[in-house]
Amino acid sequence: MDLRMMGFDSPVFSALQHMMDLPSDESSEKSSVNAPSRAYVRDARAMASTPADVKEYPNSYEFVIDMPGLKSGDIKVQVEDDNVLTISGERKRDEVKEGEKYLRMERRVGKFMRKFVLPENANTDAVSAACKDGVLTVTVQKLPPPEPKKPKTIEVKIA
Repeated sequence: MDLRMMGFDSPVFSALQHMMDLPSDESSEKSSVNAPSRAYVRDARAMASTPADVKEYPNSYEFVIDMPGLKSGDIKVQVEDDNVLTISGERKRDEVKEGEKYLRMERRVGKFMRKFVLPENANTDAVSAACKDGVLTVTVQKLPPPEPKKPKTIEVKIA
């Protein structure tokens, strides 16, 4: 099925589709001339494993991402290229203590990242981020709507 027909023609979805088509072992990634770089694959996987909710309010946009166990220093929120909101960081595994061994490791660790192209009416100078109870909320205020242009009156001169 063509993803464009479903409205999924953004670069993120095409990157995710391409990433899902890649073999998981790194040796085959090296062998293909057209294979994406390791950094690209790593970033695509990080984006795929970081779900987010995006809400719109009358005066703002809100991005909500679960970040259990992370401190504010582990999370980076940036605006790049004047309209791309980037949320990234790294979740690290706890140090293994002597005599300790894992019986099961299911919690996700490693780098995470999400990028969102902000709408034209997003005020990139008014971005705030707060993490409460393991949930990161990034709020981007909207710019006020432009004033409607008033008709310009031209004085008619008698020649």
